[in-house]
Amino acid sequence: MHAREQQASNRRLDSWKEIAAFFGRDERTVKRWEKERALPVHRVPGGVRSGVFAYTDELSQWLKDPVAAEREFPDAPDVGTDGREVSSAGVLEDAEPSISKPVLVATAPPGSSKFVVARILGLLLAILIGFLILKHQIPRPPTSASAISNAPLDHHPNPEAEELYLKGRYFWNKRTPEDLNKALDLFTQAIVRDPGYAQAYVGLADCYNLMREYSVMPPNEAYPRALAAAKKAVELDDNSAEAHNSLAFVTFYWTWDAATAEHEFKRAIALNPSYVAAHHWYATFLMTMRRYPEALVEIETARKLDPSSTPTMADKGLILYWAGQPEAGIALLKQIEAREPSFLSPHLYLAEIYLNGKDYSNYLSETKKVAALRHDSMALAIVNSAEKGFSSGGVQGMWESMLPVQKKFYEQGSLSPYPLAQTYSQLGENQEALNYLREAYDKRDAAMLFINTDRSFDGLHDEASFQDLLARSGQPRSN
Repeated sequence: MHAREQQASNRRLDSWKEIAAFFGRDERTVKRWEKERALPVHRVPGGVRSGVFAYTDELSQWLKDPVAAEREFPDAPDVGTDGREVSSAGVLEDAEPSISKPVLVATAPPGSSKFVVARILGLLLAILIGFLILKHQIPRPPTSASAISNAPLDHHPNPEAEELYLKGRYFWNKRTPEDLNKALDLFTQAIVRDPGYAQAYVGLADCYNLMREYSVMPPNEAYPRALAAAKKAVELDDNSAEAHNSLAFVTFYWTWDAATAEHEFKRAIALNPSYVAAHHWYATFLMTMRRYPEALVEIETARKLDPSSTPTMADKGLILYWAGQPEAGIALLKQIEAREPSFLSPHLYLAEIYLNGKDYSNYLSETKKVAALRHDSMALAIVNSAEKGFSSGGVQGMWESMLPVQKKFYEQGSLSPYPLAQTYSQLGENQEALNYLREAYDKRDAAMLFINTDRSFDGLHDEASFQDLLARSGQPRSN
């Protein structure tokens, strides 16, 4: 039934794994189909190796073309490739993640004249894009004017690129998996049309900064891409408040460098004191650092600058909760949830609050809503098992039922070790919990920034290993 639901509407598949699952084949097979049979796969920017995505409607249409598909999925084993992806702008790749540009794959049948022409055009486009990026990355000797001033040369964006950026911001503000993907596509198109347009890179960074929360994109994929895009934006325009704000966000949550992140937040606010997102994201940074009075000041500044912002109000609710005003925070989150039930943040925050308060029935209910809004089938499977365990065996049954499902996804490489640490800690198995927390630390899981306030680990606070992890992840120590 799930497969039929997926095919009922056009969805975006965001990896070779998802594309392969759509066909019920392995990744080597679909990669070969892309090369040999023009499977309609697109490239997205980010990382040293380009990511890929595809739309289910296009894949279904490809299946209907017997020439392109040669299909009926022959059962003979595939003669595979090495599976490596090569960026169209490979000359720019280095140890730092680069921002690659998408090149659309031809959809004409292989061997046809249209296919050959499409491939040639695709190659020429890739060369052109690589040249444009390289042009903007080659250092230029300073002119007398630029030697006097550190301000970047004024860049007038391509009007078409600017329009694409503005459309991208519209979808980005909606914060659903589908809308963030649309925004990502639009920002990417803006960069292709104007590689020197800093705001488009900011949009790209902001998409990746949010996709690890509002979609199923893993943080270890989203954050490196966000970091590369934000650095590029600052390189193009060091006077952009938006660029410094994006860089501050990913610097904190990915590299855990609180000092540099705070410097970047303050730089963004100094450049544009009326920039709502800078005050908003700085407030959440201060909350994570447990500097609650300062966090309340910043989130209130953001609210006054944009009273209509639902994300700002949702984060204010969470800050109020942690700042010692739990009733006010929960009331605000419930109010937003009732008004906008499809907005993820209130459900996510209330799930956290209910878990901390040991209100397991409401915790399960909110967690299930979060899984549905993210389109996260893995999270849905885990919460379904938890519900069954809770119904039959209470709290202990809930954790015991969750554990084998979590371990299955963890062993498949789909689940972070952090949730397993939570479950083991709730079950009183402290050493197992610490082992998974150490692994989460090694993998730079951003959830480690919240372990000091995660009530799941209350039983670990007397452990020297836990206190060591607190210090190493940059958390303020317990009073």
